[in-house]
Amino acid sequence: MRQALGELNVATPGQGLVEITAEVGGWVADRGIRDGLLTVFCRHTSASLTIQENADPDVQRDLNTFFKRLVAEDPSLYIHTIEGPDDMPAHIRSALTDVSLSVPVVGGRMALGTWQGIYLFEHRRRPHARKLALQLMGD
Repeated sequence: MRQALGELNVATPGQGLVEITAEVGGWVADRGIRDGLLTVFCRHTSASLTIQENADPDVQRDLNTFFKRLVAEDPSLYIHTIEGPDDMPAHIRSALTDVSLSVPVVGGRMALGTWQGIYLFEHRRRPHARKLALQLMGD
């Protein structure tokens, strides 16, 4: 069994979903491992990862709208407010989603479904530079 480790840097424009399928898929293809398991890990507490539909951009808009309604950016609701009114809501949104994804790799490619894409979900309002750890194990 072989293992490959790497890091992906993702610049976000602020709150929202940033599709990273092509970047992650390119990294997997360059490793030369045909069959195995990919782990993608977000090294932040105010951003997360998700696998979602990538065919209709309305899905991303609806997800953003839903999370804004679900977790209000109202400082009167939280004790942790020192980093701004969007920080504690960002931590809660991250806790409700995933910071780690596992994706099977078959034939040197991620075994995602037809309409599935990997997204970094930025929960803060301002742009950030996010780091993702990548690990691929297999043969």
